[in-house]
Amino acid sequence: MKRPQIIDRSNDEHFMREALALAGEGAALGEVPVGAVLVQDGRIIGRGFNCPISRHDPSAHAEMVAIRDAALQVENYRLPGSTLYVTLEPCSMCAGLIVHSRIQRVVYGATEPKAGVAISRGQFFAQDFLNHRVLVEGGVLGEECGAVLSEFFRQRRQQAAREPEQS
Repeated sequence: MKRPQIIDRSNDEHFMREALALAGEGAALGEVPVGAVLVQDGRIIGRGFNCPISRHDPSAHAEMVAIRDAALQVENYRLPGSTLYVTLEPCSMCAGLIVHSRIQRVVYGATEPKAGVAISRGQFFAQDFLNHRVLVEGGVLGEECGAVLSEFFRQRRQQAAREPEQS
């Protein structure tokens, strides 16, 4: 019989704030403001923010960048016992990577009603065909994470309205 896992949630807000700071870095570059940090043994081993535009890479989501960074840091493609903090509910691409890299836990801020697969558009991590189980918790600083995204898109709409139409 498996022993129940003891999860330390005491630093969840701290690490989510680190992810929010990274989201701000992405926004400053014109990227959709999503940030992520990967934590193992209480320390950040990977950092990332959305950068598909600047890197010309459709896979450069915050989670992907943070997981790649962490794998390089620990020199292992498997990251057991780690927790990924991300400001937005993961999409299907990132969810697959999370499972394949054996991340223990995902903590996200805002839900993503269009493409999120933790709860919004399905429950990917609960699928019985997966060979690794990921604990998922949402809503940590959810309002703050959502507000950052809403403000970014509000500013984008305002900018688009001010630009003259192209003939």
